Amino acid sequence: MPRIAFYAGSFDPVTLGHLDLIARGLRLFDKIVVGVGVHHGKKPLFSADERIAMLRAEVSALDAAAACEIVPFDNLVVDAAIQHGAVALLRGLRDGTDFDYEMQMAGMNGTLRTALDTVFLPASPLHRHIAATFVRQIAQMGGDVAPFVTPAVAQHLKQKLAAPAN
Repeated sequence: MPRIAFYAGSFDPVTLGHLDLIARGLRLFDKIVVGVGVHHGKKPLFSADERIAMLRAEVSALDAAAACEIVPFDNLVVDAAIQHGAVALLRGLRDGTDFDYEMQMAGMNGTLRTALDTVFLPASPLHRHIAATFVRQIAQMGGDVAPFVTPAVAQHLKQKLAAPAN
């Protein structure tokens, strides 16, 4: 039976930190299902379709891209994970604040679905400081996001922010 992990997030936009976690997770699991959260109460910069397309393009460059699937989800992460055959939730930790929040979430998720474990990977030192929220803010203020995202994602940000608001 393949070991499948579910890695959930908003990926608004996908960062080098996200990609690093996917690549490292693929060394531990046979397959990673990347769940792009669609929460109707939130207003992301990119639509779910845009975030999925960016992730698919970026993951295609990974050596084990065939072992990675990108899907939207709008239900509980534990339900989405089970739907996709996951045995674990994959989560990245940048710092102690992430640890505290993620431990609470792991406890809640573990109570909801006892068969589903949470696996934490510490962020790589090169990517530990990257947060998609900050990347969006830097881009919105005209800053250079090149150290935090791939050139293609930087271009998507530039185009999105140059487009007239709907």
